[in-house]
Amino acid sequence: MFGEAAEAAALEDDRAAPAEPLDVARGLENLPVSAWPPEARPPPFKYTPDHVEGPGADTDPAQAVFPGCTCTTAPCLPGTCSCLRWQENYDDHLRLRETGAEADYATPVFECNILCQCSDRCRNRVVQRGLQFHLQVFQTDLKGWGLRTLEFIPKGRFVCEYAGEILGSSEAQRRIHLQTIHDSNYILAVREHVAQGKVLATFVDPTHTGNVGRFLNHSCAPNLLMVPVRIDSMVPRLALFAAKDILPGEELCYDYSGRFLNHSDGEDKDRLDNGKLRKPCYCGAKSCTAFLPYDSSLYCPG
Repeated sequence: MFGEAAEAAALEDDRAAPAEPLDVARGLENLPVSAWPPEARPPPFKYTPDHVEGPGADTDPAQAVFPGCTCTTAPCLPGTCSCLRWQENYDDHLRLRETGAEADYATPVFECNILCQCSDRCRNRVVQRGLQFHLQVFQTDLKGWGLRTLEFIPKGRFVCEYAGEILGSSEAQRRIHLQTIHDSNYILAVREHVAQGKVLATFVDPTHTGNVGRFLNHSCAPNLLMVPVRIDSMVPRLALFAAKDILPGEELCYDYSGRFLNHSDGEDKDRLDNGKLRKPCYCGAKSCTAFLPYDSSLYCPG
């Protein structure tokens, strides 16, 4: 009888004990990423803090290809550090330096990498350090799941990456064509214009394998700015920085079009070239264009 009573008491204690808080990042980030409401669970996916190689990718994002700097006795500075060819990327407070509202393009950002001889405390190591602010995945009224900050984030600070499968262009198009207007579109195409008119294209899909960035919603007046940052590989890490001071509880959003400095192109058509209706935008900004951006090239035959 005593054994039965003890077992019943233990069972009652288990029921009364609070459930273990959900960490959406599954312990793979510096900080846990909570979910709200506590009883809700985002749809299942495989968490990865970094890009992974997917179908059609011609470069392994995990392969280190850049030579390291030899800064052992002095800090990494432009003119002496091989990783800093234009200017310092970050200031003394680890904030992304101003790009300037009049700029037509972003200066390439290269961080010191795994082969560099500088200290892990080097000021040119920011994105690679991972999450530095407590974030929370939460259910929104109209946009499904979203991401917000639980603490103040100063302008210019790194917030999170947009990581997932790196795809070839044909695979990205194939996946896009399989989607309906009711499906969430996580596939992001980033095009960087380099010397002699060449364009480097990177296609990222965090639908099934991705990080906390997959929960970011679009805004026509975003508080995040996406900047391609290269560390070990030519495959850019898609880093999101605070475009302004962000208050605790504020939803984190960026411009899905990937336009540098979020310049609008005035696109307001409500149908794609293939006849599919465009998805409505619920960002609520005064400058809202009413529809989510889309990359028309992904709808063209491969």
